[in-house]
Amino acid sequence: MAVSGNGGQWWYNAAGLYARSSRPEAGSIMAFPGSGGMRAGHVAVVERVVSSREVLIHHANWGGPGIRRGSIMRGVSVVDASPNNDWSQVRVQVGHSNENYGRTYPLQGFIHNRPDTTGGAMFAGTSVGGRSARAASYSIEEVAQAPAGRSARR
Repeated sequence: MAVSGNGGQWWYNAAGLYARSSRPEAGSIMAFPGSGGMRAGHVAVVERVVSSREVLIHHANWGGPGIRRGSIMRGVSVVDASPNNDWSQVRVQVGHSNENYGRTYPLQGFIHNRPDTTGGAMFAGTSVGGRSARAASYSIEEVAQAPAGRSARR
């Protein structure tokens, strides 16, 4: 995917280029906003969807017991910790332990490697990440549009 910037910027930089949602898919990018000790945000690639509340990811630059900063980790478990099962909050496996998960982190959602079919515009009255299935019933007002000449890239 042709998205750049700090991890916390990927969600917004993907708007108009790639589909975004609150549901994980294999190959999608999990986008974390900046928060707490992770001021610049973070991104990870979903390797596999294990269940409706667990995925395996690979990512880099995530610390933990026995993990050297800058290393790439594969097969890391992430669980949906949100009360409504909407992937708005997650917990990430710590180090090499299969049973130890860290604190709860906010999540922006998932960026998918397919074109954004909304035409590049973000609309007021719709939820970020496509979380609202009733968007058509809202009063829609265009508030931003991707710059002309940008197209979806694979």
